[in-house]
Amino acid sequence: MTTPARILLADDHALVRRGVRLILDAEPDLEVVAEAGDGAEAVALLRDPDLAVDLAILDVAMPRLTGLQAAREISRLREPPRILMLTMHDNEQYFFESLKVGASGYVLKSVADRDLVDACRAALRGEPFLYPGSERRLVRDYLERLRRGERLPRAPLTPREDEVVKLIAEGHSSREIARALTISVRTVERHRENVLQKLGMRDRTELTRYAVRVGLIDP
Repeated sequence: MTTPARILLADDHALVRRGVRLILDAEPDLEVVAEAGDGAEAVALLRDPDLAVDLAILDVAMPRLTGLQAAREISRLREPPRILMLTMHDNEQYFFESLKVGASGYVLKSVADRDLVDACRAALRGEPFLYPGSERRLVRDYLERLRRGERLPRAPLTPREDEVVKLIAEGHSSREIARALTISVRTVERHRENVLQKLGMRDRTELTRYAVRVGLIDP
């Protein structure tokens, strides 16, 4: 028998991880060898030279680092694993951002029992995976945007600004954010001012609502 593909599973909900693990471990060619409760833990595990992983499955919305932020970091590793995004959000912007940060596929949690195994196998073969129906919806949305003269959605903030907004929304002080990101407090404050100006917002409350809306934190 061939060796099963080795999978890292990252989700901040233990019950979700348990359910997904049951689905994957029931397959002879797939094996969950590591779990993480947030994006930062997933990145740290994958930087461990003693842990061999073929595929990382990342929840989009997690504490510390989101799945999208973690995927960006993982893609920079010397030998990165394949990446799948697992999410409850049927969202066009998340989908395009997932592809941009190097993910091979985008799987909805609501149909994970139906789609996840196929998505894993496709990713491991180096093939993209789109959940059933997504192609038609995305093409329809794209054509409708073109008809209205709109552009494709672009992320309004830089990756660093996303990190700062996420930590602000989670209630961290400027000093704590500076320590977490290894930057100065002044730089944190400058990022905060730039973000507020870009988004046309005034305070932490509005930033928190934005962070929830775009999936940087869970509601």
